[in-house]
Amino acid sequence: QVQLAESGGGLVKPGDTHGLSCTASGNIANIGNMGWYRQAPGSERKWVALITRSGAINYEDSVKGRFTISRDNVKNRIDLQMVSLKPEDTAVYYCYSVDSGTLRTTWGQGTQVTVSA
Repeated sequence: QVQLAESGGGLVKPGDTHGLSCTASGNIANIGNMGWYRQAPGSERKWVALITRSGAINYEDSVKGRFTISRDNVKNRIDLQMVSLKPEDTAVYYCYSVDSGTLRTTWGQGTQVTVSA
């Protein structure tokens, strides 16, 4: 079993920079892709960004150029650096990991980011 623990949520102002972290523990040997989803109030959960074990990265179009995902395989951690935050970035952000063998997805508990003046 993999456990994911997110941190860094909070209340920020439009235009601010803010970061989230997610640390994996447990049976981490087979962790492949990791990344982030987010769920805004009244909306379904949507994919935001992913990073492979080798460092390949992809972003959802609305965050390209503003969000940066990074990964430290020694610390079993990913980070999401967010700049130029907008009110529409308000959501619960969920970290996820995918087992490279079983393709099972594990989710973190979620962390709230609120962008408001």
